[in-house]
Amino acid sequence: MNDTVSIGSSPRRIRQNNIVAALQTIYAHRSLSRADLARKLGMNRSSSGEIVAELTEGGFVQESDESGKQRLEHSRAGRPGIMLELVPDAAFFVGIEIGVEHISAAVVDLSAEVRACRKIAFDTPSSTVEEAVAQGVELIIGAMAKGMIGRCKGLGISAPAHIRPDGIVTLAPIIGWREVSLKEVGRSAFPATVPIAVENDANAFAIGDSYRHGVSGVTLFLLMETGVGGGIMIDGKLFRGGHGLAGEIGHTLVPGSGGQKFEQLIGREVLIRQYREAIGRKHVDLQEFLGDVHDRVPAAVNIAETWSRHLAYALLQACRLLDPDRIVLGGSVASLYPMVAARVAVHMSEGQSIPFPTPDIVVDDDAEFGSAFGAACMLHQRFLSLESEEFGGEDGAPIQSATS
Repeated sequence: MNDTVSIGSSPRRIRQNNIVAALQTIYAHRSLSRADLARKLGMNRSSSGEIVAELTEGGFVQESDESGKQRLEHSRAGRPGIMLELVPDAAFFVGIEIGVEHISAAVVDLSAEVRACRKIAFDTPSSTVEEAVAQGVELIIGAMAKGMIGRCKGLGISAPAHIRPDGIVTLAPIIGWREVSLKEVGRSAFPATVPIAVENDANAFAIGDSYRHGVSGVTLFLLMETGVGGGIMIDGKLFRGGHGLAGEIGHTLVPGSGGQKFEQLIGREVLIRQYREAIGRKHVDLQEFLGDVHDRVPAAVNIAETWSRHLAYALLQACRLLDPDRIVLGGSVASLYPMVAARVAVHMSEGQSIPFPTPDIVVDDDAEFGSAFGAACMLHQRFLSLESEEFGGEDGAPIQSATS
């Protein structure tokens, strides 16, 4: 999230800038005194106080006693200070990930904390776009407490697809969508009129992880499900490339594989199929395979070893192109990585004659819900920006109450 907001010339624009800047600052610091807020905004106490009063009256900001909390370094000894913080329940943001074989969903509050998350198995390629979105909406609405929907301020939807800025899915080969207005489908399915944003699932995953950790430098994100999607963040900003397809190494052809792509070698489907064939059972799922890898069952370990070699090769190619500081793995298949991390490191070392620097490779904190979380964060970010419709009213118009 940007720390600064450009200042417009009209009173309406200035007011909107000041409100958004205050919200961004309080969110970034979690808890802030009135004096520190005024200082960070570059405003006098009186002007800053007017903004705080408006946000407090609107139900978005509240005062809290600093006692019982860790004191900030600038705090003076003596009586506890009065701090400003966001009201978590003032706004909620929904994120839905429509995957190939599952749908996941999450709700975050104004503090960007996850308040609910759900996941179900779903055969997306055999369903219509409308059926998939409706299922995702039903899934998360059922998990939301009474009153949360009325304070919902945005819906984000992610899918394994190439999506234009206007919300049109132009290509989604794994799930079979083409030339579909995902944004309009979401608008029809959701029970409240809210801003809607749609995004590629791997890009949403990248946004969510970066939103949570605020990393700088170059980070490559791999979302590993049946398909393997990629996203690239540079200094906290999503890099899309010339056509919005940057980072999609899952579609790269692997030499010597008979024309297979990376996602056909390291995706969820191939792992399950190979293990079913190896042990002669038709109904083994990913969790059973992972459990057998953990328990060192020979057939599972052999497949995991091959997987680690393919992953190492994919990461090496990405490293030579991007030179990332960090690689973040997400999706259900990412759970395999910690069990074979040492083998991946060996294969990466053996795969290069020159000892180039290697990035840190980590699994996302919440790998299975990362894309849904990121989809929700897109709307949280929009709410705390100049794109927000909440704070762009006519000059002098009060902020609408969060509880109204």
